[in-house]
Amino acid sequence: MSVKANKNKVSIKHKPKQEKPLKGEKIVSGNIPKWAPIAVLVFTALLYAKALTNGFATWDDDCYILQNPYIRDFSLNGIKSIFTTFYNANYHPLTTLIYLFEYNYFGLNPFPFHLLSVLLHLLNTWLVFKFVEQLSGKKITSLVVSLLFAIHPMHVESVAWVSEQKDVLYSLFYLLSLLLYLRYLKLCFSANNTIIPDVNKSKRTKYYIGTLLFFTFSLLSKSTAITLPVLLIALDIYKGRKINAKSLIEKIPFIILSVFFGILAILSQQSVINDFFFSFSYIQKVFLFTYTIAFYIVKLIAPFNLSAMHYYPDIHGGIFPWQYYASLPLILFIALLLIRRISKVFKKSGIKKEIIFGILFFLITISVTLQIVNVGFALTAERYTYIPYIGLFYIAGQWISGILEKHKKIKYSKVRNTVIAVFSVFAIMFTCQTWYRIGVWKDGEILFTDVIKNNPDMYHCYWIRGNIKYGKADYQGALEDYNSALKYNPKHFCIRNRGYVRNKLGDFKGAIEDMNFAINSDSTIAETYNIRGMAYYGLGNIKSAILDYSKAILLNPKYAEAYNYRGAAYYVSGDIKSALPDYNKAIQLYPEYAEAYNNRGAAYCGLDNTKLALADFDKTILFSPKYAVAYDNRGVLKTKTGDINGAMKDINMAISLAPDNPKTFCNRAYIKIIQKDLKGAIEDFNYSLKLKPDDGKIYYDRGLAHYNLNETTEACKDWQKALELGNEDAIHMLHQYCK
Repeated sequence: MSVKANKNKVSIKHKPKQEKPLKGEKIVSGNIPKWAPIAVLVFTALLYAKALTNGFATWDDDCYILQNPYIRDFSLNGIKSIFTTFYNANYHPLTTLIYLFEYNYFGLNPFPFHLLSVLLHLLNTWLVFKFVEQLSGKKITSLVVSLLFAIHPMHVESVAWVSEQKDVLYSLFYLLSLLLYLRYLKLCFSANNTIIPDVNKSKRTKYYIGTLLFFTFSLLSKSTAITLPVLLIALDIYKGRKINAKSLIEKIPFIILSVFFGILAILSQQSVINDFFFSFSYIQKVFLFTYTIAFYIVKLIAPFNLSAMHYYPDIHGGIFPWQYYASLPLILFIALLLIRRISKVFKKSGIKKEIIFGILFFLITISVTLQIVNVGFALTAERYTYIPYIGLFYIAGQWISGILEKHKKIKYSKVRNTVIAVFSVFAIMFTCQTWYRIGVWKDGEILFTDVIKNNPDMYHCYWIRGNIKYGKADYQGALEDYNSALKYNPKHFCIRNRGYVRNKLGDFKGAIEDMNFAINSDSTIAETYNIRGMAYYGLGNIKSAILDYSKAILLNPKYAEAYNYRGAAYYVSGDIKSALPDYNKAIQLYPEYAEAYNNRGAAYCGLDNTKLALADFDKTILFSPKYAVAYDNRGVLKTKTGDINGAMKDINMAISLAPDNPKTFCNRAYIKIIQKDLKGAIEDFNYSLKLKPDDGKIYYDRGLAHYNLNETTEACKDWQKALELGNEDAIHMLHQYCK
């Protein structure tokens, strides 16, 4: 088949006219030493080394790491579940798969999780350097952009927060996809938009497929990656490629993937879309939108008053804070400045095109996080800038590069020195802020203390910190935070949390009061009845407790905790046969429910079924190795079976885990009596009485130990004290042995 000649055919007889190289092919190094990019990476590594000592932030880390069932099943079925289900209103299976490997190799040690996030950030910094180098052809630009990307305080959230490992992971593949696409363009098109005839087709195909493959990986890491197809079109325009049917057709696979994963994201987040967003008027929504854009622009230059949460404004009275109204004229002013003034200045440096591209890069990549449909409590978030800021950094990098190149021949250029000085000041400021912000992510309590400092009137942050304190068994601190939350939002559902804490603190009447209020507000929530049942149980009103637990189960037949607590109520009322089915159901619903196994073990003890009781205590300890009560119960049972050494080992473990339980010291004292260590038993009784000085039974038992040591006087004193505290068994001992 003959090939028709065309105007683009290259003559082999004459030397072809040299075409202008595609922008980015020739790399201009300027005065940048070869080791400069490595220095940026080393500096960034030293800066973020502080994050390696951080723990889990609790906020979301509890869902994604500490309590995530999907990262505990390292099997084909487990991996299949990761890719076929939504979890915590998200679909990012590749990120969850990374968590799966981290958890199964390192457990709940936070160090490896933070180490991987820091390494990914370093790799992303390197990719930003290479991408900008190919994009601009200037190493000065790429160095400036990569340094700003590496040290900017707004990026700390993405790196120092384990739950945002998805951010640095999706960015890795996103940047790789962009880098391969630039190489694809370089191989395919010359500066005048004609196809280069002598390029290896298979190599072009590999770059195209690689771009698509990395894009897929990015989508599987975080759905925010759906912006890539639009950005590829922006790259085409920036590189001078003609936008035609062919250039758009090659984007179709990317668009299909974006639409598919966009739908998945919407479906996964249905449960966290806030209705209150739709209560804003159209005018208010305009100001919300302009405030969001203005927020990210202002924080780019002045990253102060940063916070893990930037809440929606309080609109009591229907009026926004002044910043929201000021955002619209600010955006208009910036737009006017770009069009009329800044563009003229930059045009002299030849980078007017770069301004447009940088702004488009920013707007395209941040578009899906502008809360057009509200998800969660936050209007803006610092992590959303991780990729988008590259566009704005690019404008700054090109401007700095242009200034330095223009004045490089002037030995003492004031302009050049001023630019370098100003950039250095910003770099130092960003570094200091980043160092401080990394420390804020030390743990959840420190993090939300910082959030409260920035949002002292917002109930949500008190509620979250209260939950964190509750998880640390700081019940008094949790109560104070729940009180603060309810002060700013008296109708907030954290009144149930406060009721739960009041139960823990023994304020059962206060807990019932809270739950009555909650039930009057909404009588369809099972948890409310469960908590009130716990309060009735604490007051000894077992009948009312059983009624509330039953109501909770009626509202939620899969409420494992309610079954467990109702079983405990039946048990203390002496109805062990009714308790067992409830414990069985709780365990059926939650096979790793340690407390239910412990309670069922106690029930089996009541039925003298030692074998099943021991098996349940073993299960309890398997699922909760720090469950002190289970060790105590198993130790007592082993004592009855004659396994004294095993019993002592368990009781010692129980004491090490819960050194403030007087009952456990008494149990060890009984074992020591069996071992004929009466003095050791008295020491344990002494310690038990320090913890519980009004327990007549302990005085009675210590009296027996004293008597067996022929310390009758001490024994009689103990029995007398026991009698005063209501122990009637002491009467017989006093009459028989004391005169």
